[in-house]
Amino acid sequence: MDVMKASEIAHALYRARGDKAEYEAAQREQQFRAEGNTDEAANWRAIRGSIRQMRGANQS
Repeated sequence: MDVMKASEIAHALYRARGDKAEYEAAQREQQFRAEGNTDEAANWRAIRGSIRQMRGANQS
């Protein structure tokens, strides 16, 4: 999956799920990794990274 497609999916997921989007992406990554689908797991890892960038740094 290219960077633009991952970013589009990340934006859509973040709009739909808000702060829970990163968690959902992580769950999907873990699910695909457990099933042995490393390509799809890598896609969800990229989506999760895009969501993390959108959210910005954690505040303390």
